[in-house]
Amino acid sequence: MNVIVDRIEGDYAVVEIDKGKMCNLPIELVPNVKEGDVVTITINKDKTKERKKTIEELMNSVFE
Repeated sequence: MNVIVDRIEGDYAVVEIDKGKMCNLPIELVPNVKEGDVVTITINKDKTKERKKTIEELMNSVFE
């Protein structure tokens, strides 16, 4: 998904997400972003899988 930075307001980048719909994105997620920048948001399936495995292993160690 691509979002377009409309403006910066304090700790947030106000981004257009779809046909004029706006959303606040914490600036710490997109450091050095400027008005007009296009930001791509993706899901990292490999990292998600690793995280789920780690959590599952922790849960198994606690509840065994």
